[in-house]
Amino acid sequence: MTGSVSRLLADPRRLIALIGLASLALIAGAWFFELVLHLRPCKLCLEQRAPHYAVIGLTTLALLFARSRRLQIAALIALALLMAWSTGLGVYHSGVEWGVFAGPNDCGGTPAPAGAGVQDLMKQLQTTRIVSCTEAAWRFLGLSLAGWNALASLALLALALLGLKSAAQRPESSQN
Repeated sequence: MTGSVSRLLADPRRLIALIGLASLALIAGAWFFELVLHLRPCKLCLEQRAPHYAVIGLTTLALLFARSRRLQIAALIALALLMAWSTGLGVYHSGVEWGVFAGPNDCGGTPAPAGAGVQDLMKQLQTTRIVSCTEAAWRFLGLSLAGWNALASLALLALALLGLKSAAQRPESSQN
């Protein structure tokens, strides 16, 4: 197993692809929970998807265009930053669920459109299901989806950083 990890770290393109595929799997999982299991996401759940969407786009661009070592390292730096952002969002949301942090004031239903009358507002309140950021809709082994996202993002951050360390330690002639 050590040999396969070393090969993975030695090839920035494979590492970039792995991080992108992992983010794609996390997004697919989020959509599965939403569309199949009907767990409606809150505002913070939706915000946690943004770094993964960015990773998927960046990975696609990097795999298509990052042929030089310098561009691959730049892609790994950007992926590490995105995974740090995702880890932070996951930790924050988990903290909100556990009552460690105060959640955003607007975490819930959809605001009424400007100029809506009382009748429109009452109708909207009857049809809107408010999803609170403070309540985990699902837990596995004590962690909510936000907690699992934080752990997965932290692992992907570590992978990107290890790839950067490996790239920095290899002589220029042995790099892609």
